[in-house]
Amino acid sequence: MAEERVFFESGDLKLEGLLNRGPGDAGVVITHPHPQYGGSMHNNVVESLVKAYKKADFTTLRFNFRGVGRSVGHYGEGVGEQVDVQGAAAYLEGLGLTAIHLVGYSFGAWVNAQAIGKLDTVERMIMVSPPVNFMDFSFLDDTPQLQLIITGAQDDIAPPDMIQKMLPGWNENATLRIVQGADHFYGGKTGEIESIIEAFLKQS
Repeated sequence: MAEERVFFESGDLKLEGLLNRGPGDAGVVITHPHPQYGGSMHNNVVESLVKAYKKADFTTLRFNFRGVGRSVGHYGEGVGEQVDVQGAAAYLEGLGLTAIHLVGYSFGAWVNAQAIGKLDTVERMIMVSPPVNFMDFSFLDDTPQLQLIITGAQDDIAPPDMIQKMLPGWNENATLRIVQGADHFYGGKTGEIESIIEAFLKQS
């Protein structure tokens, strides 16, 4: 089944998303990179995340943050975008989904990390290239939902060594997977992201 365009509410704003209904009760919210640097739900890494979760029969929802594409509003400095993530999770709950994952790439991972404390229904969180060299992650402490982090060996925005140092404070049981030969944009390497996530979902 192809993704369908949907609109859902974030506070008093309407946001544009793409929804693919899976057969079970599991769903995933997928967030995109920085809106001020051209990030949108049509990003190559976001698309690879959708593919991996579709294969695992999840309902997938990727969406444009406020002010991107046909989503109403303006860039919210990462604060408004947390409300957007809450709206996306509530939309999936409204479809009757009970097991919800939260996955974000780059800026999306940073927003999700701030929103997770307000999302009771999210069971697991994955961060792809959390931009630790570019944005402040000092707020993030023991987060049992965070179970997997993926970054590129050559990623200077999400350097593996910086993430390794921070990881014990986030969740000492989380797994860090490093994609060899990949920088922050994963050109030609998105298939490896899909394989890592597929393996992670099979184990769970």
